[in-house]
Amino acid sequence: MAIESIFRALADPTRLRIMRLIGAMELAVGELAQVLGQSQPRVSRHVGILCDAGLAERRREGSWVFLRAPSIADSSSPLTEATQRLLAVAERADAQFARQCDEDRRKLNAIRSARQETAEGYFARHAEEWDDLRRLHSPDQMVEKALIEALGDAPLGQLLDIGTGTGRMAELFAQRADRIVALDKSLEMLRIARAKLQHLPTERVQLVQGDLAALPFDADQFDTVLLHQVLHFAQEPRTALAEAGRVIRPGGRIAIVDFATHEREELRERHAHARLGFSDKQVQHLLRDAGFAPRKPIALEGGELVVKIWVGEKQSKSVTNAVQENRA
Repeated sequence: MAIESIFRALADPTRLRIMRLIGAMELAVGELAQVLGQSQPRVSRHVGILCDAGLAERRREGSWVFLRAPSIADSSSPLTEATQRLLAVAERADAQFARQCDEDRRKLNAIRSARQETAEGYFARHAEEWDDLRRLHSPDQMVEKALIEALGDAPLGQLLDIGTGTGRMAELFAQRADRIVALDKSLEMLRIARAKLQHLPTERVQLVQGDLAALPFDADQFDTVLLHQVLHFAQEPRTALAEAGRVIRPGGRIAIVDFATHEREELRERHAHARLGFSDKQVQHLLRDAGFAPRKPIALEGGELVVKIWVGEKQSKSVTNAVQENRA
């Protein structure tokens, strides 16, 4: 029975501490070991028991394993949510448990600081490169404002940020979306994003390693998908948009922010751009092929490189098939 496995999992003070820690933020097993003052193999055994009981979720990211509390939306049992509430009550009622949790959170703050220092070091190493690129296009604030306006007031629901990079888009829309999944192929960028987003509730934001050409999600999972300055890195943009179309529910929206076609060939070498921007016609064809009805594009011409915003709405399969038949 589920209730028996849950109570067996909670019958250990270390696992109670782990539950309170992952309720605050997603943590690597090594980080948990650091806070708990225990060996990583021992902590891994505790983690396995919690995961088997459905009280925690494991996710591999390269050689690291991260642990998080299951989101309420994804949990198959109300017992998981009830357990989280019970532990919060226990901390308020049990002075000894509260002192231990406070000490753990103090150590947790040291991990937050270390993540932030890592992020700042990365930015310092790459600041000049990014500043050179930013000087070529409209200010970031202008682009963000235009993107917010393009998405309008409609609910964002479950949002997928493909190629999250530093996590800026996830941070920008965190208060408007029900939940955000921030995906990136780069482990280093995910660690930077984790530092930026660690102040947000774990049930609202999830970071996932993955490739935009083979998204690690089932079909029809998301209401909104963002590709912010990502598509020009794709060797096969058609595949990337087909994958985005697969994971968006009918009626959901995709927003692509990228450069209009340009001739800055040096960006291939300096910034690994696979594509030198896109034309409106090209993106509209890609959107239609992926099952989207494209809207009128938005152009931001505040620099040498023109930033474009393309928005499309996912059509039902019957409509998509009819459109493709007509085009054929």
